[in-house]
Amino acid sequence: MLKILQINYRLNSAISDFLRETAPIAETLASVPGLRWKIWLSNEKSREGGGIYLFETEAAMKDFIDGPIVEKLKTNPAVAEVSFKEFDSSPELSKLTRAPI
Repeated sequence: MLKILQINYRLNSAISDFLRETAPIAETLASVPGLRWKIWLSNEKSREGGGIYLFETEAAMKDFIDGPIVEKLKTNPAVAEVSFKEFDSSPELSKLTRAPI
């Protein structure tokens, strides 16, 4: 079953600065085993950021959470209050609402 991961965090800097600094990570994320896609989230007003990730399996999602990319995020001085939420997805209903799955 496809798995959704939601990561949220607060930023100690401007979102534009953070996104510029993390842009090179997009290429690395594109090659994460089992990751189909990521949607980057930001809210400049509240200084929040995050992402919605679609993984092919729970194992791929867990490997990502326990891996070096997430570790760098959690130890980044520009980031605080990192939280994770894991979800199952409903491919049938998601297809009806044009989800890219």
